Amino acid sequence: MEPGMETSYAKLETIVERSRHMSDRASTVVSKVIDAPREAVYRAYLDRDSLAAWLPPGAMTGVVHAFDAREGGSFSMSLVYPEGDRSARGKTANNTDTFRGRFVTLIPNERIVWAVEFESADSAFAGEMIVTTTLAPAAGGTEVTIRCDNIPAGVPLEDNETGCRSTLGKLASFLAG
Repeated sequence: MEPGMETSYAKLETIVERSRHMSDRASTVVSKVIDAPREAVYRAYLDRDSLAAWLPPGAMTGVVHAFDAREGGSFSMSLVYPEGDRSARGKTANNTDTFRGRFVTLIPNERIVWAVEFESADSAFAGEMIVTTTLAPAAGGTEVTIRCDNIPAGVPLEDNETGCRSTLGKLASFLAG
């Protein structure tokens, strides 16, 4: 074998294995029936102050930097871990996940599609993630389904799913008033 070939082969093997892992585990889907009409849920996605209140999972808080709620419009937001949270491992800074995105599709009271990217120096968080939210009539309100596709390799799927479940719980509480 020529010099350097072993190293190149090992790198190629790692890339192939990682891509197999990513293609098998690149999406999550989470649903919840929320006691609110579809119109109210849809509005909560299109109002910057509402979004800052319910989108951050768990005890995180949200700061909206820019927000143009129309198809093709862009937005930017930071999710901030609570002060002193020792488990905080932000993607942008120690206690912050900042992302920017655009509204790809807006079908009133039915579907919201975002394309989002984390701001991070770590390439494990690179790439455009597609977040599709569908709103369907359901007994007791609206079934809200969040599907995340192309989740960056640095985001454990379990964390993404847990965060989406928490977000839906906060949305339900927010709309309950």
